[in-house]
Amino acid sequence: MPPYLKIAGWLLLAAWAYGVLCFLGSRSIYYPLKYPQGLWELQGELGATDVWLRAGDGARLHAWWVPVAEARVATLYLHGNAGNLSHRAEQIRQITAAGSSILILDYRGYGRSEGWPSERGLYADADAAYKYLVDTGHPPARIVAQGESLGTAVAVDLAARHPCGGVVLEAPFTSARDMAQQVLPFFGPMLVWGFDSRRKIGSIRSPLLILHGDRDAVIPFKLGRALFEAAREPKWFWPVRGAGHNDLIQATGAGYRERLREFYQGL
Repeated sequence: MPPYLKIAGWLLLAAWAYGVLCFLGSRSIYYPLKYPQGLWELQGELGATDVWLRAGDGARLHAWWVPVAEARVATLYLHGNAGNLSHRAEQIRQITAAGSSILILDYRGYGRSEGWPSERGLYADADAAYKYLVDTGHPPARIVAQGESLGTAVAVDLAARHPCGGVVLEAPFTSARDMAQQVLPFFGPMLVWGFDSRRKIGSIRSPLLILHGDRDAVIPFKLGRALFEAAREPKWFWPVRGAGHNDLIQATGAGYRERLREFYQGL
């Protein structure tokens, strides 16, 4: 075999291996739990109504709607990369207690929603939920986009493209590439990218509230702070002392609810 064919073969093999690693890297971002896994028995206790949505590409999505009488705002809650919406009961309780109705969405591949998650798919899912709120009588100026962990990137993307009354980000990060650098220096950013909130957040003109635990071992505190620095005013950063990644509400106690209430009143 001529040498150039051997070289070409090795190059093709290397390209194939790199493509596989990139594919596996992108898949490793998501940890969905499908129905009936979860805490679905809490639906009645929370007063949640099933909502079925259709994304622009046809994916059928499931969400819960929890109304609050005479609420000033409606929150579109975009959860993190693991579990499903049934695991966010405490967030639902606190947000409604603060005075906001809430539509909490399961992305494609999560809970009772169809499909498999992807970055583009998550953005399309958020668009479908936002459209539902607008179509059911909620003016954009009264919609709060709230994201948690991976959901912060979805909330930033949504609010950068659509008008919102406010944006709340819990434990955000600057980009998937920056996160990959934290997990696997040098090689990680070559395999995982996207979810570039740092690039998009400057387009958001809505009031912004960021909260981040100063002991977060999953998303470094410095990434949340860096995203805050890249954002426009008006903005507020709440460092939650002693909180990790999954215990923000527990660490803040009643402060979470009170801070959200103040945020809503200022919109």
